[in-house]
Amino acid sequence: MRVSATLAVVAFAALSLSACSEKAQEETSEAANAVGADVERVGETAAQRTERLANEAGAAADRAAERAGAAADRATERAGAAADRVGRDISEGADAAADSTGRAIENTGRAIRD
Repeated sequence: MRVSATLAVVAFAALSLSACSEKAQEETSEAANAVGADVERVGETAAQRTERLANEAGAAADRAAERAGAAADRATERAGAAADRVGRDISEGADAAADSTGRAIENTGRAIRD
């Protein structure tokens, strides 16, 4: 009788341990699934933030390029206007020198005739 009682206790303990192991396995599986879902959410959030930041950086670069282009256009216009002014000044100086030279030649011619 003692042997059969001992066997019954051992069988009951084995069944209890087996049931405990299944429950532990289920809980472990659920915990692993929860961790996996958390990791997936973190990855998706990181990817979304990275994409948003990349888009913002691209937009900032586009704006900077537009401003640089506009500044270059303004600089080109100012340089062109300055070149036009220099050209006019040279032309006016050359005309004045030619006029002065012409008067000097005329005066020299008159002086020679007189």
